[in-house]
Amino acid sequence: MTTSSLSQHDSLFKKFLGDITVARDFLEIHLPPHLRERCDFSTLAMESGSFIEDDLRTQCSDMLYSVQTKTGKGYIYTLIEHQSRPEKLMAWRLMRYSMAAMQRHLEQGNETLPVVIPLLFYHGTTSPYPYSTQWLDCFADPELAESVYTQAFPLVDITAIPDDEILTHRRVALLELVQKHIRTRDMLELVNELACLLEQWAVPKEQFRGLMYYILERGNTSNAEQFLQGIATKTTDYREDVMTIAEQLEAKGEQRGIEKGILLGRQEGRQEGRQEGRQEGRQEGEHSASLNIARQLIANGVERTIVKMSTGLSDDELATLFDDRR
Repeated sequence: MTTSSLSQHDSLFKKFLGDITVARDFLEIHLPPHLRERCDFSTLAMESGSFIEDDLRTQCSDMLYSVQTKTGKGYIYTLIEHQSRPEKLMAWRLMRYSMAAMQRHLEQGNETLPVVIPLLFYHGTTSPYPYSTQWLDCFADPELAESVYTQAFPLVDITAIPDDEILTHRRVALLELVQKHIRTRDMLELVNELACLLEQWAVPKEQFRGLMYYILERGNTSNAEQFLQGIATKTTDYREDVMTIAEQLEAKGEQRGIEKGILLGRQEGRQEGRQEGRQEGRQEGEHSASLNIARQLIANGVERTIVKMSTGLSDDELATLFDDRR
């Protein structure tokens, strides 16, 4: 089928389904009864289809409608996709469109997801439609997919797992124990547990160093030196790494001290500069005022000695002012 003929099909489809009265009849007739009875079709409204991703836009001839439910506050969105050729993964495409509509709904300020009902309108030459519209059938193992996507997703909430149980989690126990307590406990209290896990489950040096830096920089560690000494004393394979970390942290602390000193020096220098600037400004202002006063006195015929006593100007400055008057 040519692109031109496809656009003609799409154009006619949109012309009819863009009429809300036609769309209402279409949905009242074709929606399954258990869905139809939940909809208040008097509230049916056309929604923008601009949520479709750019890479799918040329394939999309969707019509999206919102409708309120009869059972309370909420919206059901009905997505109608027009298709003239069968597509094996069409159910997945409809699911993608549905999720995009849900995302747009959230972006408009809503706090819960709407139910989006994908509905496929087909009029191709192959009859009946040869592919499933159950999106789980798009998986190689639909049964496994159903077991994952039709129930609550797995949750690993380490805040609710007892420490004794975490300690049995083999190589991931280090990560879980530290991240469970990183905000709430002094890491110094966990030295024995951490050392035991390090001895039992050797971890790569990169992971060990990352763990130590994380604890010392993000944790509530009352005495970092004592913490590192405890780890070094109780483990045999990581002592060299602990010493390196301690030296690096010490050097980092010294550098921070130097940087802080430089910063304070700069701040004090700027403060002194501002004070000097203000002082110089005051002096310049006072001198300018003295010159103006001297000019006025000279203009009124006041003797030089009195002008000098009144303004504090030098003999050279007064000579210039008297010469200017002449």
